[in-house]
Amino acid sequence: MLLLIAGLILWSFAHYFKRLLPDLHASFGAAGRAIMGVGILISLLMLFFGYRSADFISIWHPPSFMTPINNILMLLALWVFGSSAAKGAKAWPGYQIRHPELTGFKIWAVAHLLVNGDLASILLFTGLLAWAVGSVILINKTEPEWTPPEKAGIKTYVRLSVIVLVLFALIASVHVWFGLSPFPR
Repeated sequence: MLLLIAGLILWSFAHYFKRLLPDLHASFGAAGRAIMGVGILISLLMLFFGYRSADFISIWHPPSFMTPINNILMLLALWVFGSSAAKGAKAWPGYQIRHPELTGFKIWAVAHLLVNGDLASILLFTGLLAWAVGSVILINKTEPEWTPPEKAGIKTYVRLSVIVLVLFALIASVHVWFGLSPFPR
C-alpha cells in the first residue's frame, strides 16, 4: 500500500511542479521536462505495482448494476478526453469546457470508484480524482484567461467515435487479460 501512496504523491508532484514552483521549473529548461517525464513514468510504475501488490481489503461491495454504468461512463470519459485532441477546431465538449482531458480523467476515476470497493482502489482512484481537481484549480489560478476553440466538423466526430470505440475495446481487453471482467456476468 505504501508503494501505491508514494506513487500518488510522485504523480501529483511531477504534474504540479510547473504550477507550484514556476521559477525553479523554468530554471531547469528542457532538462526539467525530461526529469518530470521520468518522474511521471516512475510514478506510473509505482501506481501499477503498488496497486497490484496491495492486499485486498474490502470496504464496500458495489452492486452489480454499477458495471454497465461504469462502461457508459468510460465511453463518456474517452469521448470527453479525446474531444480536444484534434488540431484546431474541437468536438463537443472540447469547445465548451476548458479542461476536457482533466474532465475525462475525472469521469474515469469516478467510474472506477463506482465498481471498486477495496481500499487500494479507493485510494488510487480518489487520489487521482483529487489530483485532477487540483490541476484544474491550479491551471485556472495561474492562467485565468481562456479562449474557447472553434467547433469541429462532422469528420472530427466520426474519427473521434471510431477512436473511442477502438480504445474502449483495447482497454476492456487489457482488463480481461488481467483477469478483471469489465462487463456484467
